Amino acid sequence: MRPTFLDWLFLFCLIFLWGTSFMVTAIAVESVSPMGVVALRVLLGALVLIPVVVLRGLRFPRNAGAWGGFFLMAVVGNLAPFYLIAWGQQKIDSGIAGVLMAVMPLVTMVLAHFFVPGERLNLFKLSGFVLGITGVTMLLGPTMDAGGGEVLRGLAVLGAAVCYAVNTILARRLPHFNPLVAGAGVLVAASLIIVPVWVIQELAVQEISFSRSSILALVWLGVAPTGLATIVYFAVIGRAGPSFLSNINYLIPVVAFFTGVWVLSEPATVTSLFSLAIILTGIALTRYRA
Repeated sequence: MRPTFLDWLFLFCLIFLWGTSFMVTAIAVESVSPMGVVALRVLLGALVLIPVVVLRGLRFPRNAGAWGGFFLMAVVGNLAPFYLIAWGQQKIDSGIAGVLMAVMPLVTMVLAHFFVPGERLNLFKLSGFVLGITGVTMLLGPTMDAGGGEVLRGLAVLGAAVCYAVNTILARRLPHFNPLVAGAGVLVAASLIIVPVWVIQELAVQEISFSRSSILALVWLGVAPTGLATIVYFAVIGRAGPSFLSNINYLIPVVAFFTGVWVLSEPATVTSLFSLAIILTGIALTRYRA
């Protein structure tokens, strides 16, 4: 499938929505707990997707097996990574978090070698993986020197990247449904799990005070990078294919890093820029075909 102008427009829209989500998350966690960020994000995302499913005349599956898959992917692909990212960004810069997430396609590649038929590792993939991990090590170096909880926060974001990689493998192995139905079903399942837990947690707190900027950030996170981005994501796959979509792996970390620098005045050190370049080079090397 040859990409059209509209396909590129959709792709850059997706890059903007997901790339800036780290910067928006940094604003949200200023006055909202990580649990609250996750709960409201998946709930608002579900409220965006459910009407789309209904208006298109689609139906949710009624068998327990399908919803078991939705709940599994909700935990692995939404709740766990969303929480780890929000918790991690309480201490580390949004740009660093976005760059760390770039290891997701590298981890996916390794997992696919073992769990997806036909996805074998080769010299270029292994070299790209080693290069990417080298960049991550360089990026986390100053954080490790700082000590304290920052090391754990950085590792938490890496854990989120691993969750996304595992979820990608699950999506290939579990039964297939209409993409919009699956996306909405996963967000509904995630909401059913996390929203009651968050409400109980908030009721136990004597004083709850959300800043206006955090509330606006949460609304944006739920509606745009979670709800609308899901629709755009499946539109790009349907129109131009997954290989074209994989171009986002190069640009999302760049957008995440520089929006943190420009909007939140986060530092742009030589080490962080060099690490970003090394990680992106590693991703490019894994896609090389001799």
